[in-house]
Amino acid sequence: MSKIQKHHVSKTAYIYVRQSTLSQVQHNLEGQRRQYALVDHARQLGWSDVKIIDDDLGRSGSGNVQRRGFEELLALVCQGEVGAVFALEASRLARNGQEWHRLLEFCAIVDTLIVDHDGVYDPKHPNDRLLLGMKGTMSELEISTFRQRSQEAIRQKARRGEYYNRIPEGYILRDDRRLEKDPDQQVRSILEMVFAKFRELGSARQVYLWFRQEEIKLPSRLEPMGSQVVFVPATPWLVTRFLKDATYAGAYVFGRSQRRVTLENGQKRVLRHRHVKPEDWEVLLKDHHDPYVSWAEYLTNQETLLQNRNALGEKVRGSARGGKGLLAGLLRCGRCGKKMHLQYSGRAPRQSVVYYVCKASQHESIGKQNCSLFGGITVERAVVAAVLDALTPLRMEAMTDAAAQFDQRHVAKRQQIEFDLQRARYEADHCQRQYQAVDPENRLVAKTLEDRWNQALARVDQLQQELTKSETTRPTLAADERAKLSRLGSDLHHLWNHEAAPFDLKKRIVRTVINEIVVYVEKRAIRALIHWQGGQHTELQVRKRKPGEHRWKTVDGTLELIRQLARLMSDKNIAAQLNRMGITSSKGHTWTRTRVGNCRKVNDIANYSPGERQARGELTVEETAQKLGVSYSTVQRMISAKQLPARQVCAGAPWIIQAKDLENMKKKGPSSAASNQGTLEFPENI
Repeated sequence: MSKIQKHHVSKTAYIYVRQSTLSQVQHNLEGQRRQYALVDHARQLGWSDVKIIDDDLGRSGSGNVQRRGFEELLALVCQGEVGAVFALEASRLARNGQEWHRLLEFCAIVDTLIVDHDGVYDPKHPNDRLLLGMKGTMSELEISTFRQRSQEAIRQKARRGEYYNRIPEGYILRDDRRLEKDPDQQVRSILEMVFAKFRELGSARQVYLWFRQEEIKLPSRLEPMGSQVVFVPATPWLVTRFLKDATYAGAYVFGRSQRRVTLENGQKRVLRHRHVKPEDWEVLLKDHHDPYVSWAEYLTNQETLLQNRNALGEKVRGSARGGKGLLAGLLRCGRCGKKMHLQYSGRAPRQSVVYYVCKASQHESIGKQNCSLFGGITVERAVVAAVLDALTPLRMEAMTDAAAQFDQRHVAKRQQIEFDLQRARYEADHCQRQYQAVDPENRLVAKTLEDRWNQALARVDQLQQELTKSETTRPTLAADERAKLSRLGSDLHHLWNHEAAPFDLKKRIVRTVINEIVVYVEKRAIRALIHWQGGQHTELQVRKRKPGEHRWKTVDGTLELIRQLARLMSDKNIAAQLNRMGITSSKGHTWTRTRVGNCRKVNDIANYSPGERQARGELTVEETAQKLGVSYSTVQRMISAKQLPARQVCAGAPWIIQAKDLENMKKKGPSSAASNQGTLEFPENI
């Protein structure tokens, strides 16, 4: 005890407490008590001020994780505030040689002692420094040997397909270390529904949203190796875990991740890289147990999940996002091979004009022009026509499947309610047996069990009402609806363009049959090479539109009519005339003064100016009646009888009468040869 001096005792003694894993913290309580008992040992050695650092409970000392408690201890030692560091053994302080020797170096500089269950050590003394160094080396070698032995034992057990660190939902572990399907029918039914919905929707997020919408809960195991399964609301993480777990494909896998160690800011960091390809897995045993999906479908699901990861950029085509771009993520530039991006134009929020552009050349040192750019309407129409032609042989089968899915959707929902009702009845019966088994005199316990029983019965009544409601409101397809569905199935083009057809469904259909489209933008045409999912290829040739030629262009007949009417009337009157004739704009809207004005500006049609018609010697019916001194209807009768020459731009447009024709008519006599008819005298001032 001569190593402990007065200046050591006058400072604070720190007890460093650590256990490697959370499991040790929860279950290895004796080791925890031994470490906390070092407080009494420090007081026996003469320290009155003793503090505990236990921030690193559940953290490994191998150097792979950051230890806040150990860093705090080093900081206190460097400040000279520590008289002694107490630990149960050297491995508690550090399993890593670098951290251990750094602690020894600091303790030697500031004269801090290290105390364990064997004795007291002064790092300044060469003998103690040698002994502490050997203890640290032995501790590092010990953990390395333990890790190597345990990992090799795990690998050997995994090669036989008997090592498990988690039992997936939907399976139970038999006594012979083999997996078999869970006998709970509800668990199996929900898992089968997850894979069926992903097969239908093609997106893990859409599957999660569907289960949320239908209020169907997913099974979740409370403990990785436990047997109790509870039903929780669907989450994206839980749905993705079901889809990615190869266990549901009947395979036993081990070693899907690789461990890699890097140095960042002087600290060791362990990175885990997950191997995506099954051939990179360390152990793969197919047909190990009964599957929920086939191995081929599992591989297809993994490829779909990979392609839906938009964060990977050029490597994948991305998920089917919202928007009007039907071919988003499927197009690749034929010039540079880069993935083409989608752009919209037009006023928000409609933005109905779609463009596909390749911006690879913008990143080059020379030039900032786009590599390729074209409008999406013509190409999308050509691709849709090719897709519908390819799907034509399957149209009737698809219609039959659609009708069957309509009926199965309600059946699946009703089946889940029945499962919940059976489980709730079991819970109610269990609560009843517990209540009946308790001593009636023990009211504290009986009251609690009675409340549980009442809650279980209320749950049964609620599910019974839901089941009754689902039976009374069961949706069915009527005979006329099935006939209409059959007619639509015979005309896929009409079905595709139907206003009720969801656009996201169209995207999924296109992505299901097409793998990729390589587009070559040429001078006068756009050449698209379609790579189908089955490995076939189809080449399409689409004519490029000329400048100004687009789908919203006003038809030539309407433009000519506006050009002629613009010489006679204002934009407001032109809009009224077009609306009376039932003529709509290129977008199907009625005409307004602003739309007429915009159409004139785009097509370079001059505006009507007051006095323009009079300068050309053209009169209207009203002006003609005023000059002739007759009524409006009289002039109309004269025009109908072809006594007065007149013309119309179109039916319903104003009559235009030339002033010279009116002068000629004044010089003529009576329009009739009757003897009793007088001559029409015109005033001199006309």
